[in-house]
Amino acid sequence: MNNIEEVRKFNRLLIAGTGSGCGKTTMVCAVMKGLLNQGLLVNSFKAGPDYIDPMFHSRITGTKSRNLDMFLCGENVVKQLFAENSKDCDISVVEGVMGFYDGLGMGDIEYSSNDLSNRTDTPVVLVVNAKGMGTSVLALIKGFLEFKDNLIKGVLLNGVSPMMYPRYKEIIENNLDIKVLGFMPNLPEAAIESRHLGLVTADEIEDLRDKIDILGEHASKYIDLDALMDIASSAPEMEYEKVKIEKIASVRIAIAKDNAFFFYYEDNLDLLRKLGAELIPFSPLDDKSLPENIDGIIIGGGYPELYTDKLSNNTSMLINIREAYKSKTPIYAESGGFMYLGSTIEGKSMVNILSNNSQLTNRLQNFGYIKLIANKDNLLCKKGDSINAHEFHYTKSDFDGDDFTAIKKLTEKGRFCIDAKDNLFAGYPHLHLWGNIDFAKGFIQKCASRRA
Repeated sequence: MNNIEEVRKFNRLLIAGTGSGCGKTTMVCAVMKGLLNQGLLVNSFKAGPDYIDPMFHSRITGTKSRNLDMFLCGENVVKQLFAENSKDCDISVVEGVMGFYDGLGMGDIEYSSNDLSNRTDTPVVLVVNAKGMGTSVLALIKGFLEFKDNLIKGVLLNGVSPMMYPRYKEIIENNLDIKVLGFMPNLPEAAIESRHLGLVTADEIEDLRDKIDILGEHASKYIDLDALMDIASSAPEMEYEKVKIEKIASVRIAIAKDNAFFFYYEDNLDLLRKLGAELIPFSPLDDKSLPENIDGIIIGGGYPELYTDKLSNNTSMLINIREAYKSKTPIYAESGGFMYLGSTIEGKSMVNILSNNSQLTNRLQNFGYIKLIANKDNLLCKKGDSINAHEFHYTKSDFDGDDFTAIKKLTEKGRFCIDAKDNLFAGYPHLHLWGNIDFAKGFIQKCASRRA
């Protein structure tokens, strides 16, 4: 692959929050819908490794939302994906992660929304939930403006009534060197439910379109969208070294996509397509067998623990996947996919390629960024090869595998994980394949060998 220097100018804006629960996602959805109502073309991104928020973004914009993660991909690749996925649009809107300065650990701003903004020269608008505050809102905003170097260009207030907003705007702009660009009142009719892994998915909300329309109407009424466009257009050119991807084989890969399995980074799927994969969706919940004439299988994460009866009762699919594995079909499975390939989930029988049993717990297990190092040659790579990854799951398995070593980024502690063989890669960690493109190439090459 020959790398090429690229320079691109595109309008971009990062909407960050003071912390989780401040209304950041609601504000982002409102702003994007308001901009779309003005006839603008909007692309969306999510800072960090989140899967759920991009689904809501995609339902609003009609285009695939992407993730921007400096740890998983590195700065240069993030810039390339950011720039190339922003072409042919009027503005790219990035939703921040957690609080604006929340990074790798306590007291660390690396990989925070602030870090992403600074390294990509993306201007920021800060969402502040002012409910329950008066003059104290000044201290909160002042702290964010002065804590570290930042590109905060404006403030949006959440939980403020139309009657009180002018007063908030007056005291903030009279006391701080920052513009207040609008607000959103409390909108219980537009609230989105949550579950143990965060928000419910976009497809599960029957009246989502109505909720989005309400948010868009209020954004057009209460937010200065023209000012947001001016801030976005002030972003400078972005320079990066383009990583060129070339097709290496033509293969057909079955990919699980239904209510149980849907956690995929869109850029991962694009990368596999560029390398020569045709991705054929199938449903472990509803289909009786895999697609015909396939060379590989991908089963991503999701919520299989919510559908154990239906997955277990679809015995023809369980048998079909088991037979495909026995015939050396390459299988790549992450998190929920790893659980599905095991013996049981919540006591219900699954594919039984692996011997592990998974149970739902009441707390996060092995949460956070890790570096994976292969302990043996396998489906994706050679012994000693590495890639960065992320874990976020409430389930626990009685055996996580031992073919990779996971080094926790925050603590540098190691543990074994992942069951990996010549035609299998299955484990809890989520990979962003742009972090080491050779892993994606390895999978495509094994699929091509299977076809041959």
